[in-house]
Amino acid sequence: MSEVEVTALPRPRTEFETALSVGVEEEFLLVDAVTGVVVPLAGEVLGAADGVLDLQAEMTRFQVESATAVCRTMDQVRDQVVLARRALNGLAREHNARIVATGTPVLGGDRPPPLTDNQRYRDIALQYGSLIDALTICGCHVHIGIPDEETGVLISNHLRRWLPVLLAISANSPFSGGRDTGYASWRYLSWSPWPSAGPPPQFASPEEYHLAMQVLRDSGAAMDKGMVYWDVRLSANHPTVELRVCDVAATVEEAVLIAALVRAIAATAVAGIPALQVSDLVLRTALWRAARDGVEGAGVDPHTGRLVAAADQVRALADWTRPALRACGDEELVDEGIARLLVDGGGATRQRRAFLRRGSLSDVVDLLVRQT
Repeated sequence: MSEVEVTALPRPRTEFETALSVGVEEEFLLVDAVTGVVVPLAGEVLGAADGVLDLQAEMTRFQVESATAVCRTMDQVRDQVVLARRALNGLAREHNARIVATGTPVLGGDRPPPLTDNQRYRDIALQYGSLIDALTICGCHVHIGIPDEETGVLISNHLRRWLPVLLAISANSPFSGGRDTGYASWRYLSWSPWPSAGPPPQFASPEEYHLAMQVLRDSGAAMDKGMVYWDVRLSANHPTVELRVCDVAATVEEAVLIAALVRAIAATAVAGIPALQVSDLVLRTALWRAARDGVEGAGVDPHTGRLVAAADQVRALADWTRPALRACGDEELVDEGIARLLVDGGGATRQRRAFLRRGSLSDVVDLLVRQT
C-alpha cells in the first residue's frame, strides 16, 4: 500500500506552465421558493435564457447547469461563476423557484426522477434501469485545456492521487430526501453504483486509456464515450482533461478554490514532476472515507492506509502544489480559501449546523439559497 513514483509519460520542463486554461461546469437543483422542495422546472427556466451564457439542461428536470467560458485566471473564473449563478437564479425567480448549490435534494426528489425530453436520456433509462433513480445529484466539473491526449493522461495520473482530498474539500450533500444520510457527500455514494463510475486506472499511454474505454463500451458498462463517468477523464467533447469527483461547490469562492487547486495539480504534472501512484484498493477506500467525513474528519493516508486528519491532507495538497500555485499567481487565494474552509467548515458541516439550530430542513434550504 505504499505510494511510489510513476515515470511513465515524462515531460521534462524547466518551469511551470502558467497559461493552462481552465473552465468550470456547475450543476444546480431547482427548489420551490416557499417549500424548498425540488421542482421539475428546468425546461421552463431555461426557455427564457437569452443564449449569451452557456446554460443547459441536465438529465433530470430538477436540474440546470452552467459552464464558464475558457478562463486564464481565477478572477475570470470567479466572474464567470458569479454571472452564471445570478442569471440562473434570476430565471428561476420568474417561476417562483430558486437555484441551490448542493449535491443532493434536501427535500423531495421523485424516484424515478422526471427526465429531460432527450432520446439519449431515455436510452440510458432503458438500458440501466433503476440506476437512474439516484441521479438527482449535482457536481462541479473542472476542465483543464490540453494540447494532446498524452498531456491529458499525464494530468489524469497526477489528479488520481488527490481525488479523495478534492472530494473532501467539496463535500456538500449530507441530506437527501428529508433525512441525514450520515455522509458528507451522499452524491458521491449515489453515483458510485454506475459501472463506469469511480476513479480511473493509472495509464501508461493514451492507447492504454482508449483500450480501457473500449472495454467499458464493449461490455455495455458505458453506452458511449460520454458515459465513461470516471472521476477524472479526457473530455468527450472538448480538448480538456475533466475532473468530475467534486460535489457542486457551496459558494462561489469554494468553486474558485477547487479550480485553482486542480490547475495547480495539472501544472505540476506538466512541469515534469512524477505522479504518485496509489493502489486501487487504497484509493477506493480513501474516496469512501472522504465522502463519509469531508474535511472535518479523517482521510486515508495513501502511504500506510491508516486514518489521518483530513485537514492535514488538504494542507499537504497546498504544499505539494505550492510552486505551481505561486507561478500561477494563486498561492494567496488558495491559502486563504483553505484557512476559511477549515475554520468555517465544509459545505456539509454548514448544512448540518443550519439544521441543528431548530431541527428544520427548511433552514438548510434557506442557507443553500443564500450561499448559492
